[in-house]
Amino acid sequence: MELLSTPHSIEVNNITCDSFRISWAMENSDLERVTHYFIDLNKKENKNSNKFKHRDVPTKLVAKAVPLPMTVRGHWFLSPRTEYSVAVQTAVKQSDGEYLVSGWSETVEFCTGDYAKEHLAQLQEKAEQIAGRMLRFSVFYRNHHKEYFQHARTHCGNMLQPYLKDNSGSHGSPTSGMLHGVFFSCNTEFNTGQPPQDSPYGRWRFQIPAQRLFNPSTNLYFADFYCMYTAYHYAILVLAPKGSLGDRFCRDRLPLLDIACNKFLTCSVEDGELVFRHAQDLILEVIYTEPVDLSLGTLGEISGHQLMSLSTADAKKDPSCKTCNISVGR
Repeated sequence: MELLSTPHSIEVNNITCDSFRISWAMENSDLERVTHYFIDLNKKENKNSNKFKHRDVPTKLVAKAVPLPMTVRGHWFLSPRTEYSVAVQTAVKQSDGEYLVSGWSETVEFCTGDYAKEHLAQLQEKAEQIAGRMLRFSVFYRNHHKEYFQHARTHCGNMLQPYLKDNSGSHGSPTSGMLHGVFFSCNTEFNTGQPPQDSPYGRWRFQIPAQRLFNPSTNLYFADFYCMYTAYHYAILVLAPKGSLGDRFCRDRLPLLDIACNKFLTCSVEDGELVFRHAQDLILEVIYTEPVDLSLGTLGEISGHQLMSLSTADAKKDPSCKTCNISVGR
């Protein structure tokens, strides 16, 4: 039987966090003959990869020939924001069950995308299931070292300036390495209704009345849900003044929450006053997308311990947790 030509001019497009579309060129004489495609997909190794990883794990997809381009989805658990290489081979299945195969095409590299809104909606639904009842609170607070606040006063015009979010949380979060903001906490101790005296981030605490950051002129977005191999879970929320740069970034990427009625963080009017509540059973990390004036709050030293084990700086999400993972990658 005549040999098959080698596929060439590979194109990969329509890339999402868990799928891609692929096409290639082959000789016209092969179009009627080819019965199957072999697609070899490999995650690009980086310098931190496990050097003892099994090299013989099969990564080849065997697919019946269909008109190109073809969409590859669900055949592998593709991970978001991950670099892959792909090559293709065409084949004719013969009467004896063996394949006549072409040579391998050139290798093309591509990177998968972030979670889309529908994936974040799945994470949101999972977070809602364990959020628990709502507790009242009155201040947002930010813990850090004394030098951080001194620098803000001396070099930043007494403002806490937004900075780029790190890679903590879900690997597919569209905010990681993309959204600028200032992190705040709002969780309170059940027995006192006040912020805890311990912190993983430093002994100095800036407190600001909740209405300064969260009010009817603010949009609230759900950004992530994760854990770090622990029993407790974190939810990341974004507060963005309506029409701000941060608001425009979030509008296209994150689920928008009703500020008066959601399972995580609410601002509602009761007896003519704004009342604030947070979910009891989640540790909330709130990103405020604009600079914050230190003169709008108070700064002081806390009396508790610095619990470094609770720090989420560049924290990696537990990929095996059934509570906070969805099936489109980690």
